[in-house]
Amino acid sequence: MTRIINCSPSTCRFENSWKMLQSLTSNSCVRLIESHKSTWYFLFLVLGYILYLIFGAVVFSSVELPYEDLLRQELRTIKKQFLQENQCLSEERLEEFLEKALEASNYGVSILNNASANWNWDFTSSLFFASTVLSTTGYGHTAPLSDGGKAFCIVYSVIGIPFTLLFLTAVVQRIMVFSTRRPVMYVSTRWGLSKPLVAVVHATLLAILAASCFFLIPAAIFSSLEENWNFLESIYFCFISLSTIGLGDYVPGESFNQRFRQLYKVGITVYLLLGLVVMLVVLETFCELQQLKTLRKMFYLKKEKPQDRLAILEHDHLSFTSVSHQSNSTSLKGDKIKDVPFVSGPVLASPGGDDPMIN
Repeated sequence: MTRIINCSPSTCRFENSWKMLQSLTSNSCVRLIESHKSTWYFLFLVLGYILYLIFGAVVFSSVELPYEDLLRQELRTIKKQFLQENQCLSEERLEEFLEKALEASNYGVSILNNASANWNWDFTSSLFFASTVLSTTGYGHTAPLSDGGKAFCIVYSVIGIPFTLLFLTAVVQRIMVFSTRRPVMYVSTRWGLSKPLVAVVHATLLAILAASCFFLIPAAIFSSLEENWNFLESIYFCFISLSTIGLGDYVPGESFNQRFRQLYKVGITVYLLLGLVVMLVVLETFCELQQLKTLRKMFYLKKEKPQDRLAILEHDHLSFTSVSHQSNSTSLKGDKIKDVPFVSGPVLASPGGDDPMIN
């Protein structure tokens, strides 16, 4: 059986109005979202970045906090045992000594056996420090001690960092022609393959080659030259350095009686500069991929098209002429001129014919 629902005319009109209102609201919301799509994508990007920061903080805190607590307990135990074995030394004097030693260590001066063996401000060490400053790596194990050195570091960095960016940009731009653009174009033209596909394969192979030459092989060399570094710590140092994070917890060439320390420091400086150039080439290669370009455009504001600008200019021009016509009509009415014909539309020429906008 078919159920027939009878409703009064007022009720039917209310339901129809409600459905129409819902339809208009949904359509307006859809139009609002579509017209501001890049803004919504950008807001989601900001929210995702904040969540990623919180995720990193939670993981680091849960992983590292127990080790910090264990190290604190160990230090308290060692300090208490040392004071018990040396009762002639007060805790205040020991605190003063440790404070001086830690303050000197922050400037790269150690009280251990390597205090007299390794100098932080000979020529090769200074060259290494200058490279870390200009590349914004900044390990932090060495810092200027004098006021003159600190003032010169500011001036040197203000001039040197933009100069370094200009230098790296010029070098990467020239390398990209021979390492990325020409090979991709050659393979795509020679074998008739899709250029985006060839670019993805080329970027992957280039990243693998760069990781092998500037992470795996140098890590094996560092682990053999540095007595206290294993392979994982060496890879960690390579990544922290070439990504310009520069935490400073691992610095090569600082161990006691390091062999060929001067030459070693120069080699590390060259490695950092070359590695930074290669990392920029790899990043630029990935940034030129069509897939990443499409992804980036999702978060950018749309550029104003020339047609839109032309429409705006035409609208402004018509508005100006309309206002001019209204002012002319008002002045004519004020003079009580009866024989002025009525014109339905904006006047596109002034009475004198010398309107600069029209000309």
